[in-house]
Amino acid sequence: MHHPSTPEIAAYLRPPAGTHPPLDSPAYKSTGLRAPSQAPVVLRHRLTEITGPLLTGEIGPNDHDLTRQHAAPPIGERIIVSGRVLDSDGRGIPQTLVEVWQANACGRYAHSVDTYDAPLDPNFSGGGRVVTDSAGTYSFTTIKPGPYPWGNHHNAWRPSHIHFSVFGRSFTQRLVTQMYFPGDPLFPYDPIYNSVPDEKARQRMISSFDMENSVSDWALAYRFDIVLRGREQTPFEEPHE
Repeated sequence: MHHPSTPEIAAYLRPPAGTHPPLDSPAYKSTGLRAPSQAPVVLRHRLTEITGPLLTGEIGPNDHDLTRQHAAPPIGERIIVSGRVLDSDGRGIPQTLVEVWQANACGRYAHSVDTYDAPLDPNFSGGGRVVTDSAGTYSFTTIKPGPYPWGNHHNAWRPSHIHFSVFGRSFTQRLVTQMYFPGDPLFPYDPIYNSVPDEKARQRMISSFDMENSVSDWALAYRFDIVLRGREQTPFEEPHE
């Protein structure tokens, strides 16, 4: 029986080159203002960072259902987004805090700095959170977000997307990515989507239509698995191994 060596294990866990976007992506102009000019300094985690704070104790009854957080339902196409948080061997990661935030059906965020000339929906705040179950599964009910202009270049529009944040056991263990919808015509024109160098890795940010979990006369469904490590790793905003 072959027992993998430490270098072999490291190579297995390491994502292929081009999986994560570089911190400075010239076509994505604002990265030039915030990308570090020197290599980050890695600080050893002490007991405070390792042991706390715990993040899974403040989940409300409707945090996973963005369509039931207000007095009336929001406007737009209701959808179900579900999937699993997985390790490099395809095993589900239980008790993981998954957060989402997104624009409304018109492509506008419920945020003071969003001045896009589109309606705000008083019944949609655009934020949700859930903890994965014992199999690493999560599920959100929400509204399909609309595309929106973002001023990066002439006639710049973001494809419809949902932001995902995955936490471990503390704030120091956080990964952020974006989920897109299949067949979006804006993919070729979006510098954020295309900041991931590898084409196959970009495809891992696109959800798949999920007829099995669609609910008749109520909502279509999409599936989006998040792989934390390994060769099939989901592209994240923070390059890591």
